[in-house]
Amino acid sequence: MSLAGDLVREFEAEIESLEILPSDGGRFEVRVNGDLVFSKKQLGRHAEPGEVVGLVRELVNNRKS
Repeated sequence: MSLAGDLVREFEAEIESLEILPSDGGRFEVRVNGDLVFSKKQLGRHAEPGEVVGLVRELVNNRKS
């Protein structure tokens, strides 16, 4: 499944908006509810498997506390 599909399936109730923004050179950014979660441009690397889902989980859990 795609990254967007994984995020929506797991966090549908918590996510109000999801943006996966492609850029030149294969760079991309992921924003959830307006917060930058992952930026290949800033980090200079691809996300590890499960990394973006883990970062979204952390964001969602922090907002619940």
